[in-house]
Amino acid sequence: MEELIPILGIIMIIVIVITTNRRKLEEKRLAMEDRRAASPAPDTSAEKARVADLEDRVRVLERIVTDRGYDLAAQIEALRDQRREDERAMTDGSGVKMDFAKKEKA
Repeated sequence: MEELIPILGIIMIIVIVITTNRRKLEEKRLAMEDRRAASPAPDTSAEKARVADLEDRVRVLERIVTDRGYDLAAQIEALRDQRREDERAMTDGSGVKMDFAKKEKA
């Protein structure tokens, strides 16, 4: 029986340390819950209004892109064609763009 006394002492120390740590953790958890309850809740109505505003902006941008998309593509192609014509006119040697579509009046 005498040899069990040191073992019981070690077991008691371990139990005391574990119990103390659990109590400290529980106190920290309760303190965090108290702080969370005391802090003001985020204003969800302002966030909802902001999200609605951003959704409206996205709708407008989508409408701009889809409505003007074809027109913009046509304008880009027209500019490319104009550039090709300008490059061809410059390669004829004179350096002056020649417009054969227009006829001179005499």
